[in-house]
Amino acid sequence: MKNKDLLAYFTALGAAFFWGFSFVWFKIAFLAYKPITVVLFRLIISAALILVIAWALKRLQKPTKKDFKLFFLMAFFEPFLYFLGESYGLTYVSSTVASVIVGTIPLLSPIAAWYFFREKVTWKNIAGFALSFMGIALVVLDSSFRFDAAPIGVGLEFLAVFAAIGYSIVLRHVVARYNTLTIIAYQNLIGIGLFLPVWLVVDMNDFLATPFHPQAFRAIILLAVFASTLAFVFFTQSIRQIGVNRSNTFVNLIPVFVAILSFFILKEELGIQKILGILVVIAGLFLAQARRRRPPKQKIIEVHTIS
Repeated sequence: MKNKDLLAYFTALGAAFFWGFSFVWFKIAFLAYKPITVVLFRLIISAALILVIAWALKRLQKPTKKDFKLFFLMAFFEPFLYFLGESYGLTYVSSTVASVIVGTIPLLSPIAAWYFFREKVTWKNIAGFALSFMGIALVVLDSSFRFDAAPIGVGLEFLAVFAAIGYSIVLRHVVARYNTLTIIAYQNLIGIGLFLPVWLVVDMNDFLATPFHPQAFRAIILLAVFASTLAFVFFTQSIRQIGVNRSNTFVNLIPVFVAILSFFILKEELGIQKILGILVVIAGLFLAQARRRRPPKQKIIEVHTIS
C-alpha cells in the first residue's frame, strides 16, 4: 500500500471519528447552553477558521448573483434546518440513536437522486435501505416493539436527514463551479445570518443569564474546530486520494464510534438489542454502497452530509 493511500485511510478514519465525537460534544455543550446557542457559536468559530484557511490557500471564490440564491437555499437546508433537527433531536434522544438515524443519509441520497435526476437505483440500494431501517427499528424500539426513544426526537433527527438530502440536491447545481472551501465558508456565513435572529429571540436572554461553563464552551470549540472544520478538510483529502466509495466506508463507522464514546463518556445504556441494531444498520449501509459508482461531480455531496 502506498504511503499516500495509507494517509488517506487515516484521514478518512479521523474525519469519521470527529463526526462521531460531535454527537457526544453536543450533549456536553447542552449541560449549560441551549441548542441554538451551541450551533450559532459553532458556526461562527468554524466560519472564521474556514475563511482563514481559504484565504491562506487562495481558494476563496466569489459567488455570482445567480448562484448566491443557490447558496442561500443550500444554507437553509444545511446548516439551518439540519442543525435545528439534529441539535433539538439530541435533547430528546441519546447520541447513539441520533447517530444511527443521521448515518442513513448516504443510504437515502441515491433514492433522492433517482427521483430528481433519474439516476439508477440498484437492488443493493433497495436491500441496504430495507436492512438499515430494520436496524433503526431495533435501536429505537424496546423488546416489546414500543418506542424506547422519544418519537419527537426521532422525528427531529429525520428532519436533519431530509434537510441534508435537500442540501445535496441543491449542491449539485454549484459543485462544478466552486471548490469545497468556498462552499463550506459561504454556507456557514449564511447559516450564521439565518440563526442569529432566531438566537436573539429564543436563546439570547438565557445565554446572558447563564454563568460561563468552561466544559460546555470547550465542547462548542471542539465541535467547531474538529467536527465542522478539520473533519471536512480530512475527508475531502481522503476522497481525492482513494475515492468517495472507499472513504464512505469509514463514514459508516460513525454509529460505532458514537456508541462506544457515549457508553464510556456519557454513560449511556448500550444493550444487546441496540448493539445488534447498530450492526444491522452498518451492514445495510455497506451493502448499499458496495461497488456503487457515482459521477465525479457527486464527490463533494458526501462531504457535508454527516456532521
